Amino acid sequence: MKRVRCPKCDQYITFDETKYTTGQSLVFQCPECGKQFGIRLGTAKLRETLKKENEQLNNDNGERNKDEAPCGSIIVIENVFHYKQILPLQMGDNTIGRYQKGNPINTPIETVDPSVDLTHCIINVSLDKRGQLKYTLRDTNSNTGTFVDNVELRQGERRTIEDGTLFTIGATSIILRTQNEE
Repeated sequence: MKRVRCPKCDQYITFDETKYTTGQSLVFQCPECGKQFGIRLGTAKLRETLKKENEQLNNDNGERNKDEAPCGSIIVIENVFHYKQILPLQMGDNTIGRYQKGNPINTPIETVDPSVDLTHCIINVSLDKRGQLKYTLRDTNSNTGTFVDNVELRQGERRTIEDGTLFTIGATSIILRTQNEE
């Protein structure tokens, strides 16, 4: 199954891509806003763009620039509100929240879960004294809280998390995958 997003209201429309051939044009009408739009099935150009960007991140020694390269990821577990998503993390603050057009967060979750705030929590990625990546989670005064191992983070609390840590925002569960474990 594939999903396309309405360019007007951002609503997802799901369809079975196996019924169509590469190069075929499809027209959709959004059930929410009535907007008609078309897509053309083909190979994703995004993969090639990402490959070029990753090559640019490598320096002459083949090492990645720590300021720009992904520093692990979070895996948003599929539930009734959304599909499974893997979102890369960068050095510094990674603000996590619900995707909404115009929302300036840098780690948006595409979900209709009403219990996930637009800016719900932040994972800060930094280097510790030994030069290893360190991941710190904090809540941004969200309405439903951020939970690590079923314990809610208190206001202002910062919790160091590591690979495999499961945390929950609203009705959405997320797993941290560090750079070394990907």
